[in-house]
Amino acid sequence: MGTKPINNNATFFFLVVLLSYASLGLSLQQTTIDDLQYYKRLLLTAVVGPESLAFDRDGGGPYTGASDGRIIKWHGMDRGWADFAVPSWNRDQECNGGHYLLTEKICGRPLGLQFYGATGELFVADSTFGLLRIDREGGLATIIANEAEGVPFHFTNGLDVDQENGMVYFTDSSTTFFRR
Repeated sequence: MGTKPINNNATFFFLVVLLSYASLGLSLQQTTIDDLQYYKRLLLTAVVGPESLAFDRDGGGPYTGASDGRIIKWHGMDRGWADFAVPSWNRDQECNGGHYLLTEKICGRPLGLQFYGATGELFVADSTFGLLRIDREGGLATIIANEAEGVPFHFTNGLDVDQENGMVYFTDSSTTFFRR
């Protein structure tokens, strides 16, 4: 999946990338975001609901999931945001500019993102499709699991990868209710 620039619409999201508190010598209890001296705002347009951020093993990104199912990557101030991956091959016109509240079952909804440094793969907790894996090059996600012991996941949400052994931990926020 090649990089496709994101178009500019009126929806804005400012992503604040902060340097670590330790390197700044700041205390989290004493400092608000207004007090930080070192940060960069990344304008995110034409995307609603970025939920999680991840950086690849080479420091590229950040990557984030959007409410229309896409996972997008920041390519720097000159290139901006571009498509990186999608959770479903079934991406019709509804996924491209459709009303995301009505199309999540078709388009997906990536909520948790984390890379496994040893392989460069991106793992995704998608509320619609379950636990996904995406190759380093991006493109179409592979479903790893969408149920456990015969019980379907209803709202796959948060995710982390143990960088020592590759074990993936994730949450399913409901055993009763689907996200939509």
